[in-house]
Amino acid sequence: MYLEQLQLTNYRNYQHLDVDFSPGVNVLLGANAQGKTNLLEAIYVLALTKSHRTHNEKDFINWQATFAKISGTVQKSSGRVPLELLIGKKGKSAKINHLEQAKLSQYVGQLNVILFAPEDLSLVKGAPAVRRRFIDMEFGQMSPRYLYNVSQYKQVLRQRNQYLKQLKYRQADDQTFLGVLSDQLAQYGSAIITQRLDFLTKLEGWAQTLHQDISKGKEKLTFDYVQHLKGQATLKQALQVDTAHEIELGTTLVGPHRDDVRFLVNGKNVQTFGSQGQQRTTALAVKLAEIDLMKAQTGEYPILLLDDVLSELDDARQTHLLKALQHKVQTFLTTTSLSGVAKTMIEAPRVFQIQGGHLKRRTKVNG
Repeated sequence: MYLEQLQLTNYRNYQHLDVDFSPGVNVLLGANAQGKTNLLEAIYVLALTKSHRTHNEKDFINWQATFAKISGTVQKSSGRVPLELLIGKKGKSAKINHLEQAKLSQYVGQLNVILFAPEDLSLVKGAPAVRRRFIDMEFGQMSPRYLYNVSQYKQVLRQRNQYLKQLKYRQADDQTFLGVLSDQLAQYGSAIITQRLDFLTKLEGWAQTLHQDISKGKEKLTFDYVQHLKGQATLKQALQVDTAHEIELGTTLVGPHRDDVRFLVNGKNVQTFGSQGQQRTTALAVKLAEIDLMKAQTGEYPILLLDDVLSELDDARQTHLLKALQHKVQTFLTTTSLSGVAKTMIEAPRVFQIQGGHLKRRTKVNG
């Protein structure tokens, strides 16, 4: 698949934009704070209905406007699909083929994207919440069922935490209802864990091959999914054990919302014991592995969004990155200079100059 056209209205510093893209490599060139990352973010939001940069959706709307709109035409093997996302002060609405969708979860998956930015090193070095979000965002694009389970789980988790607080402050005294919520949470949580394990097993296979290639066969990458369950207890059993402690704290202590993924290189936790080079190689291998996994799961290659990453990678890692994308996936690459692009030998990129929220296609790559 590839994004054929994109239209923006009142999106951040873009009041109006209408642009056609190459199915190959598209370079977004410009100085800092001109709108390169905003444009990349708009594509990401069109795909996932949410941003990788902010949780405040009002930030999307140009300060002079009351709404923002992102529209695009996606070319898939099955044909062209028009997409539209309208963002207002009170929420969002989405359309596929000009038909409004009852739920945003029905919309996600029409356009699949993989974002790789310098901060993606936090996938390896960051907190467990970063890795959980990575799993949920990426696997949610491939599986509507997983997206549904996560949505339901979060809803029940909020209800259960609220009720635990009510029990704590004696605003409620009926633990029967807590048991009902625990059963529902265990149902959705167990499904999420099963799906995560399946996703990670497949992703690990693709990532191992890439990691061995980048490390020239010297290192083996493995994944370890970490659950906060004692012994062989099931999630349902675990939710019944620490009820008194949960009431005391007013929060749910076990479940997939607290799980983590460890990345091991030659059996050692790369988060803790890996060098910066090993951490970068691991992050690159995991992100690139998504390309092939998404193709295997959905039948379509995703779109790759690279936000100023060439400057963060050495020559060897740049080479592996470009080998993975050349002639395979549509790519959007932000940069402040074309020198790095020329060095990587990308064939026939389409270059757009961005300044102050205005975009102009360059007819020459050099000069």
